[in-house]
Amino acid sequence: MSRDVTSHPKDANLSWEVAAKWALTVALVAAALFLLRDHEKHLFSALPYILLLACPLLHLFGHHHGHGHDKGKGDRSN
Repeated sequence: MSRDVTSHPKDANLSWEVAAKWALTVALVAAALFLLRDHEKHLFSALPYILLLACPLLHLFGHHHGHGHDKGKGDRSN
């Protein structure tokens, strides 16, 4: 049985999409590394404050998962 060696336009579009996503990822990582290198002192000097601000946000948004979602469902036996 012989296979058709001509590529379909759908396959070509998919390969271009994958290549574009990889190119965008590489460009964003390169930009992040350049920004980190140029603003390293500012970032590290603000790091303790960023961590302190993250604590209340994690407390507010982190405690709502997995607790009390099944209130009123079924019977609770002790």
